[in-house]
Amino acid sequence: MKEVSFIRQNIAKWQGLEEVVASADTQDPGRLADAYTEITTDLSFSRSHYPRSRITTYLNNLASALHNALYKNKKEKRSRIWRFWKEELPLVMYESRRELLYSFLVFLCSMLIGAFSALYDDTFVRLILGNAYVDMTLDNIRNGTPMAVYDSQGELGMFLGITSNNIYVSFRVFISGLLTGLGTGMMLLYNGVMVGAFQTFFFQQGVGTESLLSIWLHGALEISSIVVAGAAGFAMGNGWLFPGTYPRGYAFRQGAKRGLKIAVGLVPMFIIAGFIESFLTRHTELPDVQRAVFILLSLACAIVYFVMYPRTVWKNKHHISSDNGIHQS
Repeated sequence: MKEVSFIRQNIAKWQGLEEVVASADTQDPGRLADAYTEITTDLSFSRSHYPRSRITTYLNNLASALHNALYKNKKEKRSRIWRFWKEELPLVMYESRRELLYSFLVFLCSMLIGAFSALYDDTFVRLILGNAYVDMTLDNIRNGTPMAVYDSQGELGMFLGITSNNIYVSFRVFISGLLTGLGTGMMLLYNGVMVGAFQTFFFQQGVGTESLLSIWLHGALEISSIVVAGAAGFAMGNGWLFPGTYPRGYAFRQGAKRGLKIAVGLVPMFIIAGFIESFLTRHTELPDVQRAVFILLSLACAIVYFVMYPRTVWKNKHHISSDNGIHQS
């Protein structure tokens, strides 16, 4: 059968299956199973006769969507929460690996902009951080306690305030993806410029090493989480801008779901970072080597869980899906 005839013969059915995917939450599991059987049959035929055709890619994507809908509609087990951290979130991170790369590059470039701006413009730090904060920090440096700001209030109150604010910022970065990713990019730009200017300011005052060992004690997880939150925002924005072979509305909803899972998954990271900032960062008397090792371990944990481990989980799932005739990319 010619490819054109194959498409004309089945296009109406595929459009109907797209509607089934879009309303998967309200569909009977039996209907989903029947739809999955239909699309995998067509996918098998297409892969045999038109392996390099765009219609094969389209059918593979549609089959994958139905497969995911079936999986989601299975009866939830008591291990649902554990499975979220072990498998579901890592898979979402793998699917969002490009968005994570974009987020990292935007944040890195923003930090460099902030650092060079502070280096060549003495007024830039005050513009970004505010006169009150800069003057307070200068007083602390003159008094020999440059990190005194982290010892200025009670540990518990500081923990609650910092943690809630960081979670709020991460969700703002995610929600800004509603503006097709532009809002998320602006949020990353602002935070990156602030971090770059902030760090450069301490080096200009001759306390750069102490600031690195203190600030990044909690910043390793906090900043990493903000970058990951940027991936959540870009995932939602890209679902609208680049729907691929899916209807734009469906692609946007899928991107929003991916982003929301990432944002929710970051909450424990911000809680841990808030605890470190409130209870540990203030202890500048700790040995420098101990603090440096802690920072490196924190960065390693973030990289392993959000970058390396997701690929391992995807490979395992990919092998299982391949046995069912579906290639997930």
